[in-house]
Amino acid sequence: MLRYLLNVYLGKELFKASQPKVKDDDGMAQQFEEGFGLSRNAMKVAGGLELIGSIFLFLSAGSKSLSRLGSVLVGSVLSVAAFKHYEAGHGFKGSKHALTLLGLAALSFIDTLCKKK
Repeated sequence: MLRYLLNVYLGKELFKASQPKVKDDDGMAQQFEEGFGLSRNAMKVAGGLELIGSIFLFLSAGSKSLSRLGSVLVGSVLSVAAFKHYEAGHGFKGSKHALTLLGLAALSFIDTLCKKK
């Protein structure tokens, strides 16, 4: 039960974060280009992966496989996001949110590997 609540929280946060990227927001594109040195297309890909991962996490109540897939997608995007924040000089403070969500995604993935008795 706790995993499902965790996945809903992760899904909500990532869905919110993906919206400006998927909608091709000019301000977000400028942040990606100036802050991280990434193109507008990279921003759209990151937003799309976040959106797909969040949908899988929302639907994970029905399947451990969806939870695993969502966690892996989200984890890949968030690990790159945390690295890019460090690389841009934002330090721990700038990457804290991405690292927190990455940790929660990892916990969700690990929980799917545990067998229930």
